[in-house]
Amino acid sequence: TLRMLVPVLLVLSFCLRGRAGLAPHFLQQPEDQVVLLGDEARLPCALGAYRGLVQWTKDGLALGGERDLPGWSRYWISGNAASGQHDLHIRPVELEDQASYECQATQAGLRSRPARLHVLVPPEPPQVLGGPSVSLVAGVPANLTCRSRGDAHPTPELLWFRDGVRLDGAIFRQTPLKEGTIGSVESILSLTPSSHDDGATLVCRARSQALPAGKDTAVTLSLQYPPVVTLSAEPQTVQEGEKVTFLCQATAQPPVTGYRWAKGGSPVLGARGPMLEIVADASFLTAPVSCEVSNAVGSANRSTALDVQFGPILQAKPKPLSVDVGEDASFSCVWRGNPLPRVTWTRRRDAQVLASGPTLRLPAVGPEDAGDYVCRAEPGLSGQGGGAAEARLTVNAPPVVTALHSAPAFLRGPARLQCLVFASPAPEAVVWSWDEGFLTAGSRGRFLVENFPAPEGLGGQGPGLISVLHISGTQESDFHRGFNCTARNRLGEGGTQVSLGRRDLLPTVRIVAGVAAVATTLLMIITGVALCCWRHGRASASFSKQKNLVRIPGSNDGSSSRGPEEETGSSKDQGPIVHTDHSDLVLDEEGALETKDPTNGYYKVRGVSPPTSPDSCVISLPLKSLGIFN
Repeated sequence: TLRMLVPVLLVLSFCLRGRAGLAPHFLQQPEDQVVLLGDEARLPCALGAYRGLVQWTKDGLALGGERDLPGWSRYWISGNAASGQHDLHIRPVELEDQASYECQATQAGLRSRPARLHVLVPPEPPQVLGGPSVSLVAGVPANLTCRSRGDAHPTPELLWFRDGVRLDGAIFRQTPLKEGTIGSVESILSLTPSSHDDGATLVCRARSQALPAGKDTAVTLSLQYPPVVTLSAEPQTVQEGEKVTFLCQATAQPPVTGYRWAKGGSPVLGARGPMLEIVADASFLTAPVSCEVSNAVGSANRSTALDVQFGPILQAKPKPLSVDVGEDASFSCVWRGNPLPRVTWTRRRDAQVLASGPTLRLPAVGPEDAGDYVCRAEPGLSGQGGGAAEARLTVNAPPVVTALHSAPAFLRGPARLQCLVFASPAPEAVVWSWDEGFLTAGSRGRFLVENFPAPEGLGGQGPGLISVLHISGTQESDFHRGFNCTARNRLGEGGTQVSLGRRDLLPTVRIVAGVAAVATTLLMIITGVALCCWRHGRASASFSKQKNLVRIPGSNDGSSSRGPEEETGSSKDQGPIVHTDHSDLVLDEEGALETKDPTNGYYKVRGVSPPTSPDSCVISLPLKSLGIFN
């Protein structure tokens, strides 16, 4: 009941005073404040028309009515109490001073509005894990962690900067203590460094309301990175067969440990170090040279292709074609060169250019288009390369049949008739026909057919077929009829007529008659000589036995015309003399002597005898002049 009376008494007192004069009131009330840890806080409070007790409360707890506030060493009340000034001071402000404060006029029952005191705790300089120099590997993702510890209030934010530019993408994380207060905060920056980041400086800044400028911690990036390679060639444009020098330069951390050279993916044996000298050829245009440089972190590769100039090289030959008559034909061939070669098309043994470029098109071909076509490339600027390649065009058409020369035949003798067949596709059959029949192969009666390939190039139309019709025992009718040679394939047929020529016996009869006439003439001459010699031989029957001299001229046939005085000359001018007896003379049935020639007439034999009368029969018959022994 006493407690209930006290407020009533206070109200009555206030009413009585109000009637007597001005009522107590606040001239100044405290307001919310923000103060840094360690600074001084001042909460103002001023009352008018009040001379009683004034006290401050902290979160509802009375601090006391004395001006020095015993028990609160850092707290005191200042101002002229007579004038109603009652300011609360706190110095130095600590984190525990953060609370709600009221100024109360106890005897007048007045309470100020609550004033909130916010104590700001600046953050400590942050810590970057692994700092002040962090070792990273270029190209490998990494995380940098910045952490702020302590009782900073409010919780600071952690920011990342590089060269004064804020970096985005960091992850912010808070770690609470067991009591629920913030123990630490950290920021994780994810990055994938490159070799260009080596030596770069990153800054982590802890910033809050208590310290708007923030506190910084710097960290330096020390990058380990695989080699960064540059590859050059000197000269870059080169003729085939010339030397080229490749230079492979690299920067790396840690230093380079090795070089490896390759061409077109295949290692260049024996190549070591940053320089390679090699002779260029056409393959370097499409097979680049590469240099691989290694260190402890990894390796890097660079390649370059040379501009190698070389003469034309045939890469794809034209292929033979077989098309039906009236269809289109197309040849193609591929030449490789640098610069690109000029390609022309001609027919074999013909200088006329049909087309330029890798393709030759022949529309609606006919049999006359069949043959060999040449794809030609001129040599390059260096005079090397170039050449020609051929392909044959076969035009499928009905067979073309041509009669070949056949030798004349004797009546009732053998005969041979021939025809030449060109056909693509190959003929299905070759038929010989005449009045009473036909034959494709084998024999029939007096007739026999043989087929065999024609010699290459015969007729200028490529491979052909020769068909031969053999006739045994020709008859009179064979010379007056026509023999047909016909061939057919899937596109049609063709044929020709072959006639058999006759060979007479007249030339042979004339030869035999001539030989007989010559033989008769010789027989008559020999008979006349024999009769003449027999008549004059009888007049010499009394010839006594004596040795006869037979002279055989050595080398001059004209010795037979010498006179008797020449024959008795010195042995130096005449041939040797052979002595004979009577056994060399033969006596015929009439008693006449006949000289026997031991050489059978090859040499002229003259017997030495007494001179004969002028009318004696002396006949000189040079047998060799008749040609018998020629």
